[in-house]
Amino acid sequence: MTNSKNVLLEVQGLKVAYGGIQAVKGANFEVREGELVSLIGANGAGKTTTLKAVTGLQPVGDGDIRYLGRSIKGQGAWDLVRQGLVMVPEGRGTFTRMTIVENLQMGAFIRDDDEIEADIDKVFAIFPRLKERAEQLAGTMSGGEQQMLAMGRALMARPKVLLLDEPSMGLSPIMVDKIFEVVADIHSRGTTILLVEQNASRALALANRGYVMDSGEITMTGLGRDLLADPKVQAAYLGA
Repeated sequence: MTNSKNVLLEVQGLKVAYGGIQAVKGANFEVREGELVSLIGANGAGKTTTLKAVTGLQPVGDGDIRYLGRSIKGQGAWDLVRQGLVMVPEGRGTFTRMTIVENLQMGAFIRDDDEIEADIDKVFAIFPRLKERAEQLAGTMSGGEQQMLAMGRALMARPKVLLLDEPSMGLSPIMVDKIFEVVADIHSRGTTILLVEQNASRALALANRGYVMDSGEITMTGLGRDLLADPKVQAAYLGA
Protein backbone atom coordinates (compact mmCIF):
# COMPACT_ATOMS: atom_id res chain seq x y z
CA MET A 1 0.00 0.00 0.00
CA THR A 2 1.18 3.45 -0.77
CA ASN A 3 2.29 5.80 2.00
CA SER A 4 1.55 8.88 -0.05
CA LYS A 5 -1.30 11.15 1.02
CA ASN A 6 -1.28 13.32 -2.10
CA VAL A 7 -4.77 13.30 -3.61
CA LEU A 8 -4.60 13.25 -7.41
CA LEU A 9 -8.30 12.89 -8.18
CA GLU A 10 -11.23 14.00 -6.02
CA VAL A 11 -14.93 13.77 -6.85
CA GLN A 12 -17.20 15.95 -4.73
CA GLY A 13 -21.00 15.64 -4.71
CA LEU A 14 -21.08 14.46 -8.32
CA LYS A 15 -24.51 14.38 -9.95
CA VAL A 16 -25.11 13.21 -13.51
CA ALA A 17 -28.46 12.84 -15.27
CA TYR A 18 -29.60 11.31 -18.54
CA GLY A 19 -32.74 13.20 -19.46
CA GLY A 20 -34.93 12.97 -16.38
CA ILE A 21 -33.05 10.01 -14.89
CA GLN A 22 -30.52 10.76 -12.16
CA ALA A 23 -27.76 8.23 -12.82
CA VAL A 24 -25.27 9.55 -10.25
CA LYS A 25 -26.64 11.11 -7.07
CA GLY A 26 -23.97 13.04 -5.21
CA ALA A 27 -20.98 10.66 -5.33
CA ASN A 28 -17.84 11.42 -3.32
CA PHE A 29 -14.51 9.63 -3.60
CA GLU A 30 -10.80 10.24 -4.02
CA VAL A 31 -7.74 8.59 -5.51
CA ARG A 32 -4.34 9.21 -3.95
CA GLU A 33 -1.00 9.07 -5.66
CA GLY A 34 0.27 5.51 -6.07
CA GLU A 35 -3.00 3.86 -5.09
CA LEU A 36 -5.12 1.28 -6.83
CA VAL A 37 -8.71 2.19 -5.97
CA SER A 38 -11.59 -0.08 -6.97
CA LEU A 39 -15.13 1.14 -7.57
CA ILE A 40 -17.53 -1.80 -7.50
CA GLY A 41 -21.26 -2.18 -7.88
CA ALA A 42 -23.95 -3.99 -9.80
CA ASN A 43 -24.70 -3.36 -13.44
CA GLY A 44 -26.50 -0.02 -13.73
CA ALA A 45 -25.14 1.34 -10.46
CA GLY A 46 -23.65 4.39 -12.19
CA LYS A 47 -20.00 3.35 -12.33
CA THR A 48 -19.40 3.89 -16.04
CA THR A 49 -21.37 7.14 -16.00
CA THR A 50 -19.11 8.34 -13.19
CA LEU A 51 -15.98 7.60 -15.21
CA LYS A 52 -17.41 9.33 -18.27
CA ALA A 53 -18.14 12.42 -16.19
CA VAL A 54 -14.64 12.40 -14.69
CA THR A 55 -13.03 12.16 -18.13
CA GLY A 56 -15.15 14.84 -19.79
CA LEU A 57 -17.29 12.48 -21.87
CA GLN A 58 -20.53 13.15 -19.97
CA PRO A 59 -21.82 16.55 -18.76
CA VAL A 60 -21.84 17.08 -15.00
CA GLY A 61 -25.11 18.26 -13.49
CA ASP A 62 -23.78 19.28 -10.09
CA GLY A 63 -20.78 18.82 -7.85
CA ASP A 64 -17.12 19.12 -8.76
CA ILE A 65 -14.23 17.04 -10.05
CA ARG A 66 -10.74 18.05 -8.95
CA TYR A 67 -7.57 16.74 -10.54
CA LEU A 68 -4.08 17.68 -9.36
CA GLY A 69 -5.69 20.21 -7.04
CA ARG A 70 -7.71 22.04 -9.70
CA SER A 71 -11.31 21.80 -10.85
CA ILE A 72 -11.64 20.09 -14.24
CA LYS A 73 -15.42 20.26 -14.39
CA GLY A 74 -16.45 20.99 -17.96
CA GLN A 75 -13.07 20.30 -19.53
CA GLY A 76 -12.97 18.12 -22.63
CA ALA A 77 -11.57 14.62 -22.79
CA TRP A 78 -8.74 15.71 -25.09
CA ASP A 79 -7.46 18.31 -22.63
CA LEU A 80 -7.65 15.83 -19.76
CA VAL A 81 -5.60 13.21 -21.62
CA ARG A 82 -2.96 15.87 -22.17
CA GLN A 83 -2.94 16.39 -18.39
CA GLY A 84 -2.46 12.68 -17.71
CA LEU A 85 -6.02 11.58 -16.91
CA VAL A 86 -6.49 8.62 -19.25
CA MET A 87 -9.31 6.07 -19.50
CA VAL A 88 -9.53 2.62 -21.06
CA PRO A 89 -13.25 2.52 -21.93
CA GLU A 90 -15.65 -0.35 -21.54
CA GLY A 91 -15.65 -2.21 -24.85
CA ARG A 92 -11.95 -1.44 -25.51
CA GLY A 93 -12.43 0.89 -28.51
CA THR A 94 -9.39 -0.24 -30.47
CA PHE A 95 -8.78 0.97 -34.01
CA THR A 96 -9.73 -2.30 -35.67
CA ARG A 97 -8.29 -1.54 -39.14
CA MET A 98 -4.94 -0.47 -37.75
CA THR A 99 -2.10 -2.70 -36.59
CA ILE A 100 -1.08 -3.16 -33.00
CA VAL A 101 1.91 -0.83 -33.46
CA GLU A 102 -0.27 1.80 -35.10
CA ASN A 103 -2.76 1.60 -32.22
CA LEU A 104 0.05 2.14 -29.75
CA GLN A 105 1.36 5.08 -31.76
CA MET A 106 -2.14 6.61 -31.61
CA GLY A 107 -1.93 6.40 -27.83
CA ALA A 108 1.10 8.70 -28.03
CA PHE A 109 -0.56 11.12 -30.46
CA ILE A 110 -0.55 13.93 -27.89
CA ARG A 111 3.19 13.59 -27.36
CA ASP A 112 6.03 15.26 -29.21
CA ASP A 113 9.20 13.58 -27.99
CA ASP A 114 11.78 11.02 -29.07
CA GLU A 115 10.87 8.34 -26.53
CA ILE A 116 7.75 6.92 -28.20
CA GLU A 117 9.52 3.89 -29.67
CA ALA A 118 11.12 3.17 -26.29
CA ASP A 119 7.70 3.31 -24.66
CA ILE A 120 6.30 0.90 -27.25
CA ASP A 121 9.05 -1.50 -26.17
CA LYS A 122 7.98 -1.00 -22.54
CA VAL A 123 4.38 -1.86 -23.47
CA PHE A 124 5.63 -4.96 -25.27
CA ALA A 125 7.49 -5.96 -22.09
CA ILE A 126 4.19 -5.82 -20.19
CA PHE A 127 2.23 -7.48 -23.00
CA PRO A 128 4.52 -9.99 -24.78
CA ARG A 129 1.56 -11.26 -26.80
CA LEU A 130 1.24 -7.85 -28.45
CA LYS A 131 4.89 -7.94 -29.46
CA GLU A 132 4.36 -11.32 -31.11
CA ARG A 133 1.53 -9.82 -33.19
CA ALA A 134 2.91 -6.32 -33.71
CA GLU A 135 1.82 -6.05 -37.36
CA GLN A 136 -1.53 -7.80 -36.92
CA LEU A 137 -4.73 -5.79 -37.44
CA ALA A 138 -6.43 -5.09 -34.11
CA GLY A 139 -9.83 -6.20 -35.44
CA THR A 140 -8.55 -9.75 -36.00
CA MET A 141 -7.50 -10.21 -32.37
CA SER A 142 -9.43 -11.90 -29.58
CA GLY A 143 -11.35 -9.84 -27.02
CA GLY A 144 -8.66 -10.38 -24.41
CA GLU A 145 -5.90 -9.36 -26.79
CA GLN A 146 -7.82 -6.22 -27.73
CA GLN A 147 -8.19 -5.42 -24.02
CA MET A 148 -4.43 -5.70 -23.62
CA LEU A 149 -3.99 -3.42 -26.62
CA ALA A 150 -6.41 -0.83 -25.23
CA MET A 151 -4.51 -0.82 -21.94
CA GLY A 152 -1.17 -0.58 -23.72
CA ARG A 153 -2.44 2.28 -25.88
CA ALA A 154 -3.50 4.16 -22.73
CA LEU A 155 -0.07 3.66 -21.18
CA MET A 156 1.49 5.31 -24.24
CA ALA A 157 -0.06 8.59 -23.06
CA ARG A 158 1.97 8.29 -19.83
CA PRO A 159 -1.03 8.62 -17.50
CA LYS A 160 -0.75 10.10 -14.04
CA VAL A 161 -4.09 8.40 -13.28
CA LEU A 162 -5.25 5.42 -15.34
CA LEU A 163 -8.99 4.72 -15.30
CA LEU A 164 -10.05 1.20 -16.27
CA ASP A 165 -13.71 0.57 -17.05
CA GLU A 166 -14.69 -3.12 -16.74
CA PRO A 167 -11.46 -4.55 -18.20
CA SER A 168 -12.52 -8.16 -17.56
CA MET A 169 -15.99 -7.91 -19.12
CA GLY A 170 -16.80 -10.61 -21.66
CA LEU A 171 -13.46 -12.41 -21.38
CA SER A 172 -12.75 -16.09 -20.80
CA PRO A 173 -11.72 -17.13 -17.26
CA ILE A 174 -8.11 -17.64 -18.37
CA MET A 175 -7.99 -14.21 -19.97
CA VAL A 176 -9.65 -12.63 -16.91
CA ASP A 177 -6.79 -14.01 -14.81
CA LYS A 178 -4.28 -12.54 -17.24
CA ILE A 179 -5.91 -9.10 -17.28
CA PHE A 180 -5.93 -8.85 -13.49
CA GLU A 181 -2.28 -9.95 -13.41
CA VAL A 182 -1.49 -7.13 -15.83
CA VAL A 183 -3.43 -4.57 -13.79
CA ALA A 184 -1.42 -5.58 -10.72
CA ASP A 185 1.80 -5.35 -12.74
CA ILE A 186 0.99 -1.87 -14.07
CA HIS A 187 0.20 -0.70 -10.55
CA SER A 188 3.44 -2.20 -9.20
CA ARG A 189 5.35 -0.11 -11.74
CA GLY A 190 4.02 3.06 -10.09
CA THR A 191 0.87 3.92 -12.06
CA THR A 192 -2.08 5.23 -10.04
CA ILE A 193 -5.24 3.35 -11.03
CA LEU A 194 -8.99 3.76 -10.61
CA LEU A 195 -10.53 0.39 -11.46
CA VAL A 196 -14.26 0.01 -12.15
CA GLU A 197 -15.34 -3.63 -12.08
CA GLN A 198 -18.34 -5.91 -11.65
CA ASN A 199 -15.94 -8.67 -10.62
CA ALA A 200 -15.89 -7.39 -7.07
CA SER A 201 -13.79 -10.13 -5.51
CA ARG A 202 -10.92 -9.69 -7.95
CA ALA A 203 -11.12 -5.90 -7.89
CA LEU A 204 -11.09 -5.65 -4.10
CA ALA A 205 -8.31 -8.22 -3.79
CA LEU A 206 -6.06 -5.86 -5.78
CA ALA A 207 -7.23 -2.60 -4.24
CA ASN A 208 -5.58 -0.46 -1.62
CA ARG A 209 -9.01 1.05 -1.03
CA GLY A 210 -12.46 0.48 -2.44
CA TYR A 211 -15.82 2.16 -2.87
CA VAL A 212 -19.19 0.49 -3.31
CA MET A 213 -21.71 2.23 -5.58
CA ASP A 214 -25.40 1.41 -5.49
CA SER A 215 -28.10 3.24 -7.46
CA GLY A 216 -25.83 6.18 -8.18
CA GLU A 217 -24.56 6.66 -4.63
CA ILE A 218 -21.41 5.63 -2.77
CA THR A 219 -22.75 3.45 0.03
CA MET A 220 -19.58 1.96 1.52
CA THR A 221 -15.86 2.66 1.54
CA GLY A 222 -12.82 1.13 3.17
CA LEU A 223 -9.61 -0.77 2.64
CA GLY A 224 -9.89 -3.32 -0.14
CA ARG A 225 -9.27 -6.25 2.20
CA ASP A 226 -11.83 -4.97 4.72
CA LEU A 227 -14.56 -4.62 2.08
CA LEU A 228 -13.67 -8.07 0.76
CA ALA A 229 -14.30 -9.51 4.23
CA ASP A 230 -17.44 -7.44 4.94
CA PRO A 231 -20.56 -9.64 5.20
CA LYS A 232 -22.73 -7.01 3.47
CA VAL A 233 -20.38 -6.84 0.51
CA GLN A 234 -20.08 -10.60 0.41
CA ALA A 235 -23.85 -11.04 0.37
CA ALA A 236 -24.50 -8.39 -2.24
CA TYR A 237 -21.56 -8.77 -4.62
CA LEU A 238 -19.56 -11.90 -3.88
CA GLY A 239 -22.31 -14.52 -3.88
CA ALA A 240 -21.76 -15.41 -0.22
